[in-house]
Amino acid sequence: MEDFGGDFPTIYLFLIHSTFKHHKNKMKTILLLAGIFLAGILLSEPVTSQKCKCARNLCCSKYGYCGTGAAYCGKDCRGGPCSLPAPPNNANVPGIVTPAFFNGIFVKSARNCPGRGFYTRVAFLQVIKGYPRFGRSGSIADSIREIAAFFAHVAHETRNFCYKEEINGRSRNYCDMTNSRYPCNPKKSYYGRGPIQLAWNYNYGAAGKSLGFDGLNNPDIVARDPVISFKTALWFWMENCHWDFASGKGFGATIRAINGKECGRGNPRAVSSRVGYYTAFCKQFGVKTGNNLRC
Repeated sequence: MEDFGGDFPTIYLFLIHSTFKHHKNKMKTILLLAGIFLAGILLSEPVTSQKCKCARNLCCSKYGYCGTGAAYCGKDCRGGPCSLPAPPNNANVPGIVTPAFFNGIFVKSARNCPGRGFYTRVAFLQVIKGYPRFGRSGSIADSIREIAAFFAHVAHETRNFCYKEEINGRSRNYCDMTNSRYPCNPKKSYYGRGPIQLAWNYNYGAAGKSLGFDGLNNPDIVARDPVISFKTALWFWMENCHWDFASGKGFGATIRAINGKECGRGNPRAVSSRVGYYTAFCKQFGVKTGNNLRC
């Protein structure tokens, strides 16, 4: 038996062809086709679901299909009873990331650091307008913890806003030759750049596609344009860290997402550095750190 895999248009053509072949009586043909049409309307949920018109008890996945479970109701759920980690709140992110807090990070770096004057609060606040769920999930304390977690990684990766690029990064290429979707430009290098240092061709390619810049052929823009630089950091955070953190998996999960090689016996000093920043920022904000600090 031929499997149409739920492709109703194909089924219609097949049945119509069969109808004209086996039913020469015009009246029977018309009645049968009318029945097929009505059945198609009643059974066409997989087609309409691609437009996110699901039944009330179903979620619409990022690809536009209806269903239940994590693949439909989890990350990137587009509609329906999405299992979001927590409902959005009205946390005032600019009010939390005050000039005193932001400036308190880079004043700890040397005055001649290349990142001084590059990373600005103005650029950060401009970028978060495009990420309305950042720092606005769950309770106000949850929001503050997420902001503390984000800037803990930023402070660690940039050494308090000192660096725009990975230290000795030019000696590393980070090209995954097996990735055909985002092939490397042999004249470019994909070492870490930005607040949460973006690395590897597949990350530059995906970030560029999402944010509107040529990540594969112009990766250097991440270290030259402060807005794009922060955009890549927020893009990576929301794609890889926000969901786990807002779901209660703790700061350790964000370490694993950003640099899992540090976990376990990989680089305990780096893990301690990240945790140290996070703990200090939470204390500064007056909130508890929560569980699962380490990966």
